[in-house]
Amino acid sequence: MTVALPWPEAREAAFRLGAEAGTPVEAVALVDAMGRTLAADLLAAAPLPGFDTSAMDGWAVSGEGPWTVVGESLAGRPWGGSGADEDPAALGAGQAIAIATGARVPAGAQGIVRREHGTVVPEARVASSLPFEGRDLRRAGEECAVGDILAHRGAVASPALVGLAAATGLDRLDVRVAPRICLVVFGDELALAGAPGPASVRDALGPQVPGWLRLLGAGPITVSFAADTLEAHVAAIGAGAGDADVVVTTGGTAAGPVDYVHAAIAALGGAYIADSVAVRPGHPMVLAHLERGGRSVPILALPGNPQSAVVAIMSLGWPLLAGMLGQDLPRLGRARLAEDWAAPAGEHRLVAGTRTDEGAFAASAHLGSAMLRGLVAADGFAVLPPGGAPAGADAPWLPLPAPRLATGGVR
Repeated sequence: MTVALPWPEAREAAFRLGAEAGTPVEAVALVDAMGRTLAADLLAAAPLPGFDTSAMDGWAVSGEGPWTVVGESLAGRPWGGSGADEDPAALGAGQAIAIATGARVPAGAQGIVRREHGTVVPEARVASSLPFEGRDLRRAGEECAVGDILAHRGAVASPALVGLAAATGLDRLDVRVAPRICLVVFGDELALAGAPGPASVRDALGPQVPGWLRLLGAGPITVSFAADTLEAHVAAIGAGAGDADVVVTTGGTAAGPVDYVHAAIAALGGAYIADSVAVRPGHPMVLAHLERGGRSVPILALPGNPQSAVVAIMSLGWPLLAGMLGQDLPRLGRARLAEDWAAPAGEHRLVAGTRTDEGAFAASAHLGSAMLRGLVAADGFAVLPPGGAPAGADAPWLPLPAPRLATGGVR
Protein backbone atom coordinates (compact mmCIF):
# COMPACT_ATOMS: atom_id res chain seq x y z
CA MET A 1 0.00 0.00 0.00
CA THR A 2 1.34 3.44 -0.96
CA VAL A 3 1.90 5.83 1.94
CA ALA A 4 1.16 9.45 1.03
CA LEU A 5 4.01 11.86 1.77
CA PRO A 6 3.10 14.59 4.29
CA TRP A 7 2.56 17.94 2.57
CA PRO A 8 5.50 19.83 4.14
CA GLU A 9 7.88 16.97 3.38
CA ALA A 10 6.59 16.74 -0.19
CA ARG A 11 7.39 20.42 -0.79
CA GLU A 12 10.92 19.97 0.51
CA ALA A 13 11.45 16.79 -1.52
CA ALA A 14 10.30 18.57 -4.70
CA PHE A 15 12.68 21.44 -3.98
CA ARG A 16 15.62 19.05 -3.47
CA LEU A 17 14.83 17.24 -6.72
CA GLY A 18 14.79 20.56 -8.57
CA ALA A 19 18.06 21.69 -7.00
CA GLU A 20 19.73 18.41 -8.00
CA ALA A 21 18.46 18.69 -11.58
CA GLY A 22 19.26 22.39 -11.93
CA THR A 23 19.50 24.34 -15.17
CA PRO A 24 22.48 25.84 -17.03
CA VAL A 25 23.58 29.48 -16.77
CA GLU A 26 23.58 31.94 -19.64
CA ALA A 27 24.48 35.62 -20.02
CA VAL A 28 21.71 37.75 -21.51
CA ALA A 29 21.43 41.40 -22.51
CA LEU A 30 19.71 43.59 -19.96
CA VAL A 31 16.69 44.09 -22.21
CA ASP A 32 16.14 40.31 -22.15
CA ALA A 33 16.78 39.83 -18.42
CA MET A 34 13.44 40.93 -16.97
CA GLY A 35 11.69 38.01 -15.27
CA ARG A 36 14.80 35.84 -15.36
CA THR A 37 16.47 34.39 -12.25
CA LEU A 38 19.93 35.61 -11.28
CA ALA A 39 22.52 32.85 -11.31
CA ALA A 40 24.95 34.83 -9.13
CA ASP A 41 24.89 37.79 -6.77
CA LEU A 42 24.54 41.06 -8.69
CA LEU A 43 27.54 43.24 -7.80
CA ALA A 44 27.83 46.95 -8.51
CA ALA A 45 30.39 47.55 -11.28
CA ALA A 46 30.63 51.28 -10.52
CA PRO A 47 29.65 53.59 -7.65
CA LEU A 48 26.28 55.32 -7.75
CA PRO A 49 26.39 58.16 -8.28
CA GLY A 50 29.79 58.06 -9.92
CA PHE A 51 30.58 61.63 -8.82
CA ASP A 52 29.07 64.30 -6.59
CA THR A 53 25.90 65.39 -8.35
CA SER A 54 23.06 67.83 -7.88
CA ALA A 55 19.64 66.52 -6.94
CA MET A 56 17.95 69.79 -8.02
CA ASP A 57 18.18 72.60 -10.54
CA GLY A 58 19.74 75.66 -8.91
CA TRP A 59 23.19 76.75 -7.83
CA ALA A 60 26.08 74.84 -6.27
CA VAL A 61 27.58 77.13 -3.64
CA SER A 62 30.60 77.38 -1.37
CA GLY A 63 30.90 79.40 1.82
CA GLU A 64 28.52 82.13 2.96
CA GLY A 65 26.13 83.90 0.59
CA PRO A 66 25.29 85.82 -1.39
CA TRP A 67 27.51 84.08 -3.88
CA THR A 68 29.18 85.24 -7.06
CA VAL A 69 28.11 83.13 -10.05
CA VAL A 70 31.24 82.05 -11.93
CA GLY A 71 29.87 79.52 -14.42
CA GLU A 72 27.46 76.68 -14.95
CA SER A 73 27.45 72.86 -14.86
CA LEU A 74 25.15 70.86 -17.10
CA ALA A 75 24.60 67.12 -17.34
CA GLY A 76 27.51 65.83 -19.43
CA ARG A 77 29.18 69.26 -19.47
CA PRO A 78 30.68 70.01 -16.05
CA TRP A 79 31.97 73.44 -15.13
CA GLY A 80 35.67 73.86 -15.66
CA GLY A 81 36.05 70.96 -18.08
CA SER A 82 35.23 70.18 -21.68
CA GLY A 83 33.65 66.76 -21.10
CA ALA A 84 31.85 64.56 -18.60
CA ASP A 85 34.99 62.57 -17.82
CA GLU A 86 37.14 65.55 -16.89
CA ASP A 87 37.51 66.74 -13.30
CA PRO A 88 35.94 70.17 -12.81
CA ALA A 89 37.67 73.05 -11.14
CA ALA A 90 37.05 73.74 -7.46
CA LEU A 91 34.71 76.42 -6.13
CA GLY A 92 36.14 79.01 -3.81
CA ALA A 93 34.43 80.52 -0.81
CA GLY A 94 31.67 82.90 -1.83
CA GLN A 95 31.36 81.41 -5.31
CA ALA A 96 28.48 79.64 -7.04
CA ILE A 97 27.76 77.96 -10.35
CA ALA A 98 24.38 77.49 -11.95
CA ILE A 99 23.71 73.74 -12.04
CA ALA A 100 21.18 71.31 -13.57
CA THR A 101 19.76 68.23 -11.93
CA GLY A 102 22.18 65.33 -12.41
CA ALA A 103 25.13 67.58 -13.31
CA ARG A 104 28.52 67.15 -11.66
CA VAL A 105 29.08 69.24 -8.54
CA PRO A 106 32.58 70.74 -8.35
CA ALA A 107 34.94 70.23 -5.47
CA GLY A 108 34.48 72.79 -2.73
CA ALA A 109 30.70 72.94 -3.09
CA GLN A 110 28.83 72.58 0.18
CA GLY A 111 25.32 72.16 -1.16
CA ILE A 112 22.69 73.28 -3.63
CA VAL A 113 20.45 76.32 -3.48
CA ARG A 114 17.28 75.29 -5.30
CA ARG A 115 16.24 77.52 -8.18
CA GLU A 116 12.91 78.29 -6.48
CA HIS A 117 14.81 79.45 -3.39
CA GLY A 118 17.42 81.52 -5.20
CA THR A 119 17.29 85.22 -6.00
CA VAL A 120 19.65 86.76 -8.56
CA VAL A 121 21.01 90.07 -7.32
CA PRO A 122 23.13 92.65 -9.13
CA GLU A 123 26.70 91.96 -10.21
CA ALA A 124 25.98 88.29 -11.14
CA ARG A 125 25.35 87.28 -7.57
CA VAL A 126 22.74 84.89 -6.10
CA ALA A 127 21.17 84.83 -2.67
CA SER A 128 18.99 82.23 -0.97
CA SER A 129 15.52 83.16 0.22
CA LEU A 130 15.74 80.44 2.88
CA PRO A 131 18.47 79.63 5.40
CA PHE A 132 21.05 77.59 3.48
CA GLU A 133 21.44 74.09 4.95
CA GLY A 134 23.68 72.36 2.40
CA ARG A 135 21.05 69.96 1.05
CA ASP A 136 20.26 68.44 -2.34
CA LEU A 137 23.81 67.29 -3.03
CA ARG A 138 24.24 63.56 -3.73
CA ARG A 139 27.73 62.43 -2.82
CA ALA A 140 29.61 59.90 -4.95
CA GLY A 141 28.85 56.32 -3.86
CA GLU A 142 25.87 57.39 -1.75
CA GLU A 143 23.64 54.72 -3.31
CA CYS A 144 26.26 52.00 -3.68
CA ALA A 145 30.00 51.41 -3.86
CA VAL A 146 31.86 49.18 -6.29
CA GLY A 147 31.31 45.55 -5.31
CA ASP A 148 28.17 46.15 -3.23
CA ILE A 149 25.65 43.31 -3.51
CA LEU A 150 22.62 44.81 -5.23
CA ALA A 151 20.61 41.56 -5.41
CA HIS A 152 21.31 38.01 -4.31
CA ARG A 153 21.52 34.87 -6.38
CA GLY A 154 18.04 33.51 -6.98
CA ALA A 155 16.39 36.94 -7.21
CA VAL A 156 14.04 37.46 -10.13
CA ALA A 157 15.05 40.45 -12.25
CA SER A 158 12.40 43.16 -12.10
CA PRO A 159 12.36 46.22 -14.37
CA ALA A 160 13.84 48.25 -11.50
CA LEU A 161 16.63 45.71 -10.99
CA VAL A 162 17.45 45.77 -14.70
CA GLY A 163 17.60 49.56 -14.56
CA LEU A 164 19.87 49.44 -11.51
CA ALA A 165 22.19 47.01 -13.27
CA ALA A 166 22.41 49.38 -16.23
CA ALA A 167 23.01 52.41 -14.01
CA THR A 168 25.97 50.71 -12.35
CA GLY A 169 27.59 49.91 -15.67
CA LEU A 170 26.51 46.36 -16.47
CA ASP A 171 25.48 45.28 -19.96
CA ARG A 172 24.59 41.62 -19.37
CA LEU A 173 23.37 39.47 -16.49
CA ASP A 174 24.12 35.84 -15.70
CA VAL A 175 20.77 34.10 -15.36
CA ARG A 176 19.46 30.56 -15.15
CA VAL A 177 18.12 29.01 -18.31
CA ALA A 178 14.36 28.69 -17.80
CA PRO A 179 13.33 24.99 -17.68
CA ARG A 180 11.70 23.63 -20.83
CA ILE A 181 8.35 21.99 -20.06
CA CYS A 182 6.51 19.25 -21.93
CA LEU A 183 2.84 19.27 -20.88
CA VAL A 184 0.88 16.12 -21.73
CA VAL A 185 -2.90 16.18 -21.23
CA PHE A 186 -4.62 12.83 -20.75
CA GLY A 187 -8.36 12.14 -20.94
CA ASP A 188 -10.49 10.65 -23.70
CA GLU A 189 -13.46 12.55 -22.27
CA LEU A 190 -11.94 15.96 -22.98
CA ALA A 191 -13.34 18.35 -25.58
CA LEU A 192 -10.59 20.63 -26.88
CA ALA A 193 -12.78 23.37 -28.34
CA GLY A 194 -16.27 24.76 -27.96
CA ALA A 195 -18.91 23.61 -25.53
CA PRO A 196 -18.61 19.96 -24.43
CA GLY A 197 -21.11 17.35 -25.50
CA PRO A 198 -23.29 15.17 -23.25
CA ALA A 199 -20.49 12.66 -22.57
CA SER A 200 -17.51 15.00 -22.51
CA VAL A 201 -16.03 17.87 -20.50
CA ARG A 202 -14.08 20.83 -21.81
CA ASP A 203 -10.34 20.66 -21.19
CA ALA A 204 -9.62 23.39 -18.63
CA LEU A 205 -6.03 22.38 -17.82
CA GLY A 206 -4.36 22.49 -21.23
CA PRO A 207 -5.10 26.23 -21.56
CA GLN A 208 -4.26 27.25 -17.97
CA VAL A 209 -1.38 25.06 -16.75
CA PRO A 210 1.18 26.76 -19.05
CA GLY A 211 0.20 30.10 -17.52
CA TRP A 212 0.82 28.90 -13.98
CA LEU A 213 4.14 27.37 -14.97
CA ARG A 214 5.31 30.54 -16.71
CA LEU A 215 4.49 32.57 -13.61
CA LEU A 216 6.76 30.19 -11.69
CA GLY A 217 9.69 30.69 -14.06
CA ALA A 218 9.23 28.01 -16.72
CA GLY A 219 10.60 28.51 -20.21
CA PRO A 220 9.25 27.16 -23.50
CA ILE A 221 6.22 24.91 -23.03
CA THR A 222 4.89 22.39 -25.51
CA VAL A 223 1.37 21.00 -25.10
CA SER A 224 0.24 17.65 -26.45
CA PHE A 225 -2.71 15.32 -25.91
CA ALA A 226 -2.58 11.55 -25.49
CA ALA A 227 -5.19 8.81 -25.40
CA ASP A 228 -6.16 6.85 -22.31
CA THR A 229 -4.03 3.81 -23.10
CA LEU A 230 -0.85 2.57 -21.48
CA GLU A 231 0.99 2.67 -24.80
CA ALA A 232 0.03 6.31 -25.38
CA HIS A 233 1.07 7.27 -21.84
CA VAL A 234 4.47 5.59 -22.17
CA ALA A 235 5.10 7.13 -25.57
CA ALA A 236 4.10 10.66 -24.56
CA ILE A 237 6.00 10.73 -21.26
CA GLY A 238 9.06 9.09 -22.79
CA ALA A 239 9.15 11.53 -25.70
CA GLY A 240 8.73 14.47 -23.36
CA ALA A 241 11.58 13.31 -21.14
CA GLY A 242 13.84 13.18 -24.18
CA ASP A 243 13.08 16.75 -25.27
CA ALA A 244 12.27 18.75 -22.13
CA ASP A 245 13.70 19.50 -18.68
CA VAL A 246 10.41 18.65 -16.94
CA VAL A 247 7.41 16.57 -18.02
CA VAL A 248 4.06 17.67 -16.59
CA THR A 249 0.96 15.52 -17.09
CA THR A 250 -2.70 16.03 -16.23
CA GLY A 251 -5.11 13.26 -15.30
CA GLY A 252 -4.62 9.54 -14.83
CA THR A 253 -2.97 9.72 -11.38
CA ALA A 254 -5.62 7.81 -9.38
CA ALA A 255 -6.43 4.08 -9.51
CA GLY A 256 -9.29 4.02 -12.01
CA PRO A 257 -9.59 1.61 -14.93
CA VAL A 258 -7.91 4.02 -17.38
CA ASP A 259 -5.47 5.73 -14.99
CA TYR A 260 -2.11 4.70 -16.47
CA VAL A 261 0.36 7.24 -15.06
CA HIS A 262 1.81 4.86 -12.46
CA ALA A 263 2.11 2.01 -14.93
CA ALA A 264 3.77 4.30 -17.47
CA ILE A 265 6.32 5.56 -14.93
CA ALA A 266 7.11 1.95 -14.02
CA ALA A 267 7.46 0.95 -17.69
CA LEU A 268 9.90 3.83 -18.24
CA GLY A 269 12.02 2.92 -15.23
CA GLY A 270 11.08 5.99 -13.22
CA ALA A 271 11.64 6.48 -9.49
CA TYR A 272 9.12 8.12 -7.18
CA ILE A 273 9.75 11.16 -5.00
CA ALA A 274 6.11 11.43 -3.92
CA ASP A 275 3.53 8.79 -4.85
CA SER A 276 0.56 10.85 -3.61
CA VAL A 277 0.63 13.59 -0.97
CA ALA A 278 -1.39 13.75 2.24
CA VAL A 279 -3.37 16.88 1.31
CA ARG A 280 -6.88 17.76 0.15
CA PRO A 281 -7.60 18.61 -2.57
CA GLY A 282 -4.87 17.16 -4.78
CA HIS A 283 -4.13 13.95 -2.88
CA PRO A 284 -3.23 11.80 -5.97
CA MET A 285 -0.50 14.17 -7.25
CA VAL A 286 2.72 12.39 -8.22
CA LEU A 287 6.36 13.46 -8.47
CA ALA A 288 8.90 11.10 -10.01
CA HIS A 289 11.99 11.31 -12.20
CA LEU A 290 13.55 9.47 -15.13
CA GLU A 291 17.23 9.18 -15.97
CA ARG A 292 17.72 10.17 -19.59
CA GLY A 293 21.07 10.83 -21.27
CA GLY A 294 22.90 11.36 -17.99
CA ARG A 295 20.36 13.81 -16.61
CA SER A 296 17.45 13.52 -14.23
CA VAL A 297 14.12 14.58 -15.76
CA PRO A 298 11.37 15.32 -13.19
CA ILE A 299 7.86 14.02 -13.92
CA LEU A 300 5.11 16.07 -12.26
CA ALA A 301 1.76 14.32 -12.64
CA LEU A 302 -1.23 16.49 -11.79
CA PRO A 303 -4.68 15.15 -10.92
CA GLY A 304 -7.36 15.71 -13.54
CA ASN A 305 -9.70 17.78 -11.36
CA PRO A 306 -8.86 21.45 -12.03
CA GLN A 307 -8.53 22.78 -8.46
CA SER A 308 -6.62 19.66 -7.44
CA ALA A 309 -4.25 20.24 -10.34
CA VAL A 310 -3.57 23.83 -9.26
CA VAL A 311 -2.96 22.68 -5.68
CA ALA A 312 -0.43 20.18 -7.06
CA ILE A 313 1.32 22.88 -9.08
CA MET A 314 1.59 25.13 -6.03
CA SER A 315 2.57 22.27 -3.71
CA LEU A 316 5.14 20.45 -5.87
CA GLY A 317 5.62 22.38 -9.11
CA TRP A 318 6.60 25.67 -7.48
CA PRO A 319 9.28 24.15 -5.19
CA LEU A 320 10.53 21.99 -8.06
CA LEU A 321 11.04 24.94 -10.41
CA ALA A 322 12.44 27.12 -7.62
CA GLY A 323 15.08 24.48 -6.94
CA MET A 324 15.95 24.18 -10.63
CA LEU A 325 16.37 27.95 -10.91
CA GLY A 326 18.58 28.27 -7.85
CA GLN A 327 15.93 30.08 -5.83
CA ASP A 328 15.02 29.46 -2.20
CA LEU A 329 12.16 27.19 -1.20
CA PRO A 330 9.06 29.44 -1.50
CA ARG A 331 8.22 30.82 1.90
CA LEU A 332 4.82 30.53 3.51
CA GLY A 333 3.13 33.54 5.08
CA ARG A 334 0.54 33.56 7.83
CA ALA A 335 -3.25 33.92 7.67
CA ARG A 336 -5.57 34.41 10.64
CA LEU A 337 -8.67 32.21 10.51
CA ALA A 338 -12.02 33.87 11.16
CA GLU A 339 -13.87 30.60 11.75
CA ASP A 340 -13.26 26.97 12.66
CA TRP A 341 -11.95 24.85 9.80
CA ALA A 342 -11.90 21.07 9.60
CA ALA A 343 -9.29 18.91 7.86
CA PRO A 344 -8.87 15.12 7.66
CA ALA A 345 -7.09 13.64 10.65
CA GLY A 346 -4.01 12.60 8.70
CA GLU A 347 -3.93 15.19 5.92
CA HIS A 348 -3.37 18.88 5.38
CA ARG A 349 -6.11 20.87 3.68
CA LEU A 350 -5.60 23.82 1.35
CA VAL A 351 -8.49 26.30 1.28
CA ALA A 352 -8.55 28.90 -1.49
CA GLY A 353 -9.35 32.48 -0.51
CA THR A 354 -8.01 35.95 0.13
CA ARG A 355 -5.96 37.55 2.87
CA THR A 356 -6.45 41.16 3.98
CA ASP A 357 -3.59 43.56 4.65
CA GLU A 358 -4.03 42.71 8.32
CA GLY A 359 -3.67 38.99 7.56
CA ALA A 360 -7.31 37.94 8.06
CA PHE A 361 -8.38 35.04 5.83
CA ALA A 362 -11.65 34.88 3.90
CA ALA A 363 -12.42 31.66 2.04
CA SER A 364 -13.72 31.57 -1.52
CA ALA A 365 -16.98 29.94 -2.45
CA HIS A 366 -16.93 26.97 -4.83
CA LEU A 367 -14.10 25.05 -3.19
CA GLY A 368 -14.71 21.65 -4.77
CA SER A 369 -11.73 19.90 -6.31
CA ALA A 370 -13.40 20.00 -9.75
CA MET A 371 -14.15 23.73 -9.50
CA LEU A 372 -12.17 26.70 -10.75
CA ARG A 373 -14.53 29.53 -9.85
CA GLY A 374 -13.22 29.78 -6.30
CA LEU A 375 -9.65 30.14 -7.58
CA VAL A 376 -10.60 33.08 -9.79
CA ALA A 377 -11.56 35.03 -6.67
CA ALA A 378 -8.55 33.84 -4.62
CA ASP A 379 -5.01 35.04 -4.15
CA GLY A 380 -3.74 32.08 -2.18
CA PHE A 381 -4.47 29.14 0.09
CA ALA A 382 -4.78 28.85 3.85
CA VAL A 383 -2.87 25.68 4.75
CA LEU A 384 -4.78 23.85 7.48
CA PRO A 385 -2.90 21.27 9.56
CA PRO A 386 -4.19 17.70 9.86
CA GLY A 387 -7.34 17.79 11.96
CA GLY A 388 -8.07 21.45 11.17
CA ALA A 389 -7.70 24.66 13.18
CA PRO A 390 -10.01 26.86 15.29
CA ALA A 391 -11.12 30.44 14.67
CA GLY A 392 -8.46 32.94 15.66
CA ALA A 393 -5.59 30.58 14.87
CA ASP A 394 -2.80 31.51 12.47
CA ALA A 395 -2.43 29.13 9.55
CA PRO A 396 0.37 29.03 6.98
CA TRP A 397 -0.44 31.02 3.84
CA LEU A 398 0.54 29.80 0.36
CA PRO A 399 0.16 32.73 -2.07
CA LEU A 400 -0.76 32.26 -5.70
CA PRO A 401 2.01 33.65 -7.93
CA ALA A 402 -0.28 36.15 -9.63
CA PRO A 403 -2.55 39.09 -8.79
CA ARG A 404 -6.23 38.43 -8.52
CA LEU A 405 -7.70 37.82 -11.96
CA ALA A 406 -11.11 39.20 -11.11
CA THR A 407 -12.60 41.22 -8.27
CA GLY A 408 -16.12 42.40 -7.48
CA GLY A 409 -18.97 40.26 -8.67
CA VAL A 410 -17.22 36.89 -8.36
CA ARG A 411 -19.01 34.66 -5.87
